[in-house]
Amino acid sequence: MNRTTLSLIAATTALAAVTAFAALDGPSASGAAAPEAAAHLPVQRTSLLCPAPSISDIADTSYTSFTPVTQGAASTGTAQLRSADEQSVDGTDNSQTGKGSKGSKGAKKTADKPVLTPKAPGTPVTGDSSGADTPALIGTADGKFAPGWTLQETTEVAAGTGRGLLGVSCTAADTEFWFPGASTAASRTDYVHLTNPDDSAAVVDIELYGKDGAIKSPLGENLTVPPHASKPILLSTLTDERQPDLTVHVTVRSGRVGASVQALDDKAGGDWLAASADPAGSLVLPGIPKDATDVRLIAFTPGGDDADLKVRLASPDGPITPAGNETLHVKSGMTTTADLGDVTRGEAGSLVLTPTDQSVPVVAALQVVRGKGDQQETAFIPATAPVGTRATSADNSAKGTTLALAAPTATATVKVTASAGSEGGTATTKTYTIKSGTTENVPVPVPSGLKGTYALTVEPVSGGPVYASRTLAATESGVPGFTIQTLPDDRGMVAVPDATEDLSVLQK
Repeated sequence: MNRTTLSLIAATTALAAVTAFAALDGPSASGAAAPEAAAHLPVQRTSLLCPAPSISDIADTSYTSFTPVTQGAASTGTAQLRSADEQSVDGTDNSQTGKGSKGSKGAKKTADKPVLTPKAPGTPVTGDSSGADTPALIGTADGKFAPGWTLQETTEVAAGTGRGLLGVSCTAADTEFWFPGASTAASRTDYVHLTNPDDSAAVVDIELYGKDGAIKSPLGENLTVPPHASKPILLSTLTDERQPDLTVHVTVRSGRVGASVQALDDKAGGDWLAASADPAGSLVLPGIPKDATDVRLIAFTPGGDDADLKVRLASPDGPITPAGNETLHVKSGMTTTADLGDVTRGEAGSLVLTPTDQSVPVVAALQVVRGKGDQQETAFIPATAPVGTRATSADNSAKGTTLALAAPTATATVKVTASAGSEGGTATTKTYTIKSGTTENVPVPVPSGLKGTYALTVEPVSGGPVYASRTLAATESGVPGFTIQTLPDDRGMVAVPDATEDLSVLQK
C-alpha cells in the first residue's frame, strides 16, 4: 500500500470521526468568543483493583465499599466486587466452568457471589474473608455508584512475618508506578502484586534501583499477567542482591494493571506500600503518627540530574527543620535514604520536600515505625497528590481513626463529613481551618448512633492546597498495629469539554 493511499484512508477516518462525535467548539474566523471552560461532571464508570491480601493462614480481611453522594450523578447504577479469576475473556463465570486464570489463586471462597454489593451511595457496605487463599478482586461501578467510589482492604495478622494491621486503598489500573521503600533485605519479604482487569494479557517490566543505581534483573522483564488475573512477584526472586532500601519501577508494555507492594518484616510487622505520586520537584508526605519511634525517608530521582531538597516538617505550630537533616542530596538513578528518627516528637507532622535551587522530579516515601523492641509495627506514607475536589476514606471506626490534614503553602478551610454507618447511624459534618505551613490531627467526626464502620469525605472549601492521610490503629496482643492511607482526589468528577455538532467542517 503506497503513502498516497494511506493518506486518503487517514483523511477519510478523520472525517468519519468528526461526523460521528461532533466538533469541539473553537474561536470562529469572525472573532467569536472562545468556548466556555470545560464542565466538571460526575464520572459514569469506575474500576478498582484489590490485591490478594495475605500469605498467612491466620489472616482476617475486611473489605469496605463506599460511594459518596454526588450532585448530578445518575439515578441508577450497579457496583460489585468479585474474584479476579471469576470472569473469563468471553464473560463466562470461571467459577462455574472451572477455568480459573493462571496467576490467581483461591477463587473458591468468592465463587458463588460477589464479595460485596453496594446498596446505595452514602452508606458503606462491608464484606470479609480469611486465610491465605483469598484472591485478588476486581471491582466495577457505573452510574450513581461510580463518582468517588472507594474500596478499602484491611487485614489483621496476629503472628508471623508481617504481623499487625495491613491496609490498602484498592487502586485504578494504570501503566506506570514508582515504589520507593521496597526491600530485598534478609528480614523482609516484599511482593509486587500485579492485577489485570482487562480481556487481554498485560506485559509488564519491573526495574529495581538500589543505593548504587540500577540493579540488573532480566527476570523482571516481559512478565505476562493473564486477563482478569493477578500475579504476585517476590522481589528477592528478581535479584541476588540484598538491599534494605529499593525503588521499584513498574512499567506496562501492553495493557494496564493495578500495582501495589506488600512489604512484610520478620520482626517489625508490615503493611502495603502504595505507589508514590508522579515524579515532581516538590512533594508532600502527610500524616506521620505523633508517637512514631522511627521515620525513614526513601527518595529517588529518575531523570538525568541530581536533586537537592530542603526537608521540612509541617507541625501543628508551623514548619520545622529536622536537626541534622536540613537537606537531602538525591543522586540521579540511585535510591537515597535519610533516618529522621522520632522526628514528630509527640506532635502531628507531615514531611514537605522542596528544591533548594533547580527543580528536579523526585519520588519518595516514608517508612514509619511505632513501638519498640518486639512490639514494633511498620507502615508507609508515599508522597501524594493534594485532596483536590474531594477525597474519600472508607473503613473508619469510632475509635482508632486519625485524620491528618496539612496545608503546606497557604491556610485552608476544609469540610469533613462522616457518612452513615454500615449498620446504622446518621451522617455529620465538621469544618476545620488549617493554618499555612501546619499539620493537624483533627477531631474526627463520628456519625450519631453509629453502628458498624463509616466513611470520611474531605472537601477543601477555600484557601491553599490540602494534603491528607488516614491512620487506622488497633492493638493486638500488646502490639500497636496500624496502617496509613493517603487521601488524594477520589476522581469523582471529570472535565468534559463544551462540544456541539458542527458538520460544516466537512465543507471547509
